[in-house]
Amino acid sequence: MSKSPDGGGPAHSLWWWERRRSALLDVVLAVLAALECAFGAYGVVHDRFHLGVGVAVAAAVPGALAGATLVVRRRWPAVPVLVALVFVPGLFGILLLVVSLYTLAATWEWPSRRRRVVALSSLALVETFGMVLFAINAPEQGDTATPLPPTWVFVVMAALVAVGLTVPPVVTGLYVGARRRLVESLKDHAHGLEAELGLLAEQARERARRARLEERTRIAREMHDVVAHRVSLMVVHAAALERTIPRDPDRAQQSARLMGEVGRQALDELREILGVLRMAEPVEQAERPDSLAGLPRLVEQSRAAGMLVDLAVSGDGCPYSGQAERTAYRLVQEGLTNAHKHAGGARVDVLVSYLPNGVRVAVVNAPADGGRERVGLPSGGNGLVGMQERVVALGGSFSAGPAEDGGFRVEALLPSRLAVRPDRLG
Repeated sequence: MSKSPDGGGPAHSLWWWERRRSALLDVVLAVLAALECAFGAYGVVHDRFHLGVGVAVAAAVPGALAGATLVVRRRWPAVPVLVALVFVPGLFGILLLVVSLYTLAATWEWPSRRRRVVALSSLALVETFGMVLFAINAPEQGDTATPLPPTWVFVVMAALVAVGLTVPPVVTGLYVGARRRLVESLKDHAHGLEAELGLLAEQARERARRARLEERTRIAREMHDVVAHRVSLMVVHAAALERTIPRDPDRAQQSARLMGEVGRQALDELREILGVLRMAEPVEQAERPDSLAGLPRLVEQSRAAGMLVDLAVSGDGCPYSGQAERTAYRLVQEGLTNAHKHAGGARVDVLVSYLPNGVRVAVVNAPADGGRERVGLPSGGNGLVGMQERVVALGGSFSAGPAEDGGFRVEALLPSRLAVRPDRLG
């Protein structure tokens, strides 16, 4: 599928014509120009040179063919102009000249081919000027009785006619061609903007999809941290309650009370998460239990469940951003939960160190007590992965693995830039 030479869209039919009406217009113009050129050639041969009718008719055939070149004016714009320049000295082919000059200026890109347009237009202007000057001056040469006007009158008349026949078609063609190219440029720009808007919309949809995925992942981490730790404590208390009811009712009552407290805390945290999902106002950091300030209570709950756990804080304390303190809290929570699951009866140390380059949080448990009955707690294997994602997202470092004494160590370093008042970190 080709493109029309005048800068139009794809040609759907009839060779180089974009539309059928364009082909019909060119055919009509070609027929009119062919008739004009044919009659002009016939008149020159028969009336001016006084040759026979047969010769005049024969001369009219090339004239008709010359006018018919307007059929190819959109495909080869220079051809009709050159043909017109051949026949203009014979005082015919005016329609062919005007239409071909217009087509030449309209279809040839300006200024990339300006030299050809200027050269052919100038040649047409000069030739037309000479033809008109000869035509209006020649009849008067044999008439001595009538005084002739000054020569400059003929020159001015010839110049006016020549300019009238050549300049308006060229100027009109240049205007139409420039307007056509401007419209095409605007269409291309509009198509480009449409494609760019489509790309931006696709990128926006992709960003929204990623944001939804990240939010679901974040909510899954929060739910895991809340449910896993609290439910693990409740299971431990339930197992202890089952063993102590026959022997020590008072301790069993205490375990039941702790189970209720842990359950209420779990419900409160779940309610808080659901409140965030409903676009509720966030809880202020000072009021949140899941911060570094809430670690003593978290450790005390594990102690109440029978775990041997100690909390050690070193360095000059400094408040961190809410997200950083929540991440540190969740790391300790996950470490204690893993100790409940895999190291029943082992000693656990929770270490919080405020350093110049940040705050280091670690949970280290000794090897499991093989003689102690283990509480069966399910494990999905997502806790440590979620912790690592949290810490790395804040620009910190995370490590988890066996300790030197055979136990297990979970550790993270949150950078000092997350501190609310970093000047206090020395």
